[in-house]
Amino acid sequence: MKLPLLLALAFTTLAHAAPVPLADGKTFDGWEGDTAKTWRIADGAFVGGSLTEKVPHNEFLATKKEFGNFELRLKFKLLGSDGQINAGVQFRSQRVPNHFEVSGYQADLGTGYWGALYDESRRNKVLVAPDKDAVLKVLKMGEWNDYVIRCEGPRIQLWINGLKTVDYTEADAKIPQKGIVAVQIHGGGKAEAHYRDLVIEELP
Repeated sequence: MKLPLLLALAFTTLAHAAPVPLADGKTFDGWEGDTAKTWRIADGAFVGGSLTEKVPHNEFLATKKEFGNFELRLKFKLLGSDGQINAGVQFRSQRVPNHFEVSGYQADLGTGYWGALYDESRRNKVLVAPDKDAVLKVLKMGEWNDYVIRCEGPRIQLWINGLKTVDYTEADAKIPQKGIVAVQIHGGGKAEAHYRDLVIEELP
């Protein structure tokens, strides 16, 4: 094999960091949030909320590390029957100072929002809404589902159970392309959000 090709292969290998777990399934190491009341660990998963008491407001369990370009894979399960249940996965986000909210992109979950890209506590709107019927065909209600979040520069792509729900390119150059990852339980209902097997691959 010629030297230039060997060098190119070596550079490609170094540029793509190996996928690593974001959580060990046993502790909150590397994460921060309300672990006294809202968040717990059960069967290797982060669990937020309650099926017996209303969640008073949005709560987020967030990484201490920030990420820019990456592919994040995880499994989620959303339980509840008290009206609309909702949760999501924040990315390229920031904690709002002196507040429980997190500002940034959210890969949304829940009634009317499955697979959507929402801008939480910033533009406060759905940036991309997928075909709801298509998502419901692949979604396993009350069971474990796969979510993939891929960010490369201004481009954001989301998949639920292999179905691409979002392919969005950010047009606003002022929007940060780096930030924390956080899992959410939405306030206002009796619901539980479960997240496990969070694995991230940082991209160049």
